[in-house]
Amino acid sequence: MNTVQYLKSKNLISPPKWLPDNIMYETVTGSIAYGMSSDSSDYDVYGWCIPQKEDVFPHLRGEIFGFGRQIQRFEQFQQHGMHDATALSNKGRTYDITIYSIVKYFQLCMENNPNMIDTLYTPYECVLHSTQVGKMVRDNRDIFLHKGCFHKFLGYAHSQLHKMELKNPEGKRAELIEKHGFDVKYASHLVRLAYECEMILTEGTLDLRRHNEHLKRIRKGEVPKADILKWFGEKELQLNALYASSKLQHKPDEEKIKSLLLSCLETHYGTLDKCYKESTITEQAVREIGQILERYKLI
Repeated sequence: MNTVQYLKSKNLISPPKWLPDNIMYETVTGSIAYGMSSDSSDYDVYGWCIPQKEDVFPHLRGEIFGFGRQIQRFEQFQQHGMHDATALSNKGRTYDITIYSIVKYFQLCMENNPNMIDTLYTPYECVLHSTQVGKMVRDNRDIFLHKGCFHKFLGYAHSQLHKMELKNPEGKRAELIEKHGFDVKYASHLVRLAYECEMILTEGTLDLRRHNEHLKRIRKGEVPKADILKWFGEKELQLNALYASSKLQHKPDEEKIKSLLLSCLETHYGTLDKCYKESTITEQAVREIGQILERYKLI
C-alpha cells in the first residue's frame, strides 16, 4: 500500500479517484532524508504518478492545444497537515504530501529543480513505494544532471540566505531566532544546497547525507552565523570555479530524457502507437534547419 492509498483509507485525503492506484514512486524527503531528523520532524512525502493517457496525450480526446475549451490536465496533487493519530503506536504523525504527474516531474528534474533532484537521491530506506517504472527512473537518475544545477541550486541557496536574514519571523521561526540569534533551519538549507551543487559539479551524482554532521551542528546552533556566512562566501567562489571546470554536460540531454519518459509511459500504458510518433533523423534535421533559417530571418 502506497502512502496515498494509506491516507485515503484513513479518510485523511481526497485525491482524484484514479490517483491512488497509479503512483509510481514515493519517498520521504526533508530532514529525514538528510539524516537530520528529530521526533518532531515533518513527514514530507514527494512522489509522482502516471495520469490517465488522455491527460498526457490530450489529442486522444479530440483536444487541439490552444483552441476552444481546454480541459484542465492533472499536474499535481498536494495536501499538507494530515495528522494520523494512530501512527507510530498511537504517538501520531503529521503528513505533508505532494504527487506530481510524471510529465511535470520530468520537466522539473530536467530543469535541475533542487527539491525534485533530491527526491531522486534519497537513501533507499526513505523510498516508501516504487514500481518497476519508478525503478527505471531512479536507476537512470544521473541523466537529469547538468551544469544548470549551478544556477538553480545557488538561486535556491540565496533565497534561503534571504529568509535567514528576515527580521519579522513568526511561529517556530521566531522561536529559532530567539534561541539562536538567527534562523538555523534556513542556515542549514543554505549550506546543504551549496554542498549538493558542489557534489553534482564534481561527481555527477549526489549523496544527501555526506555532510549531515556539519548540517546538524548548524541546526543545533553550534555554528555562529558569522562563520556560516564566511563559509558560504568562500564556497560560492569555489563553485564559480567548479562551474567553469566541470566536465558535466552544459545543458540537459533532452532527447535522452524524453526517451526515458516514453519508455516509462510505454511500460505503463502498453504501446504508444496511437499516442506518439517518433521523428526520424531526417525530420529532426529538417526541423532544426528550419529553426536556424527562421532565427536568421528575424535578425
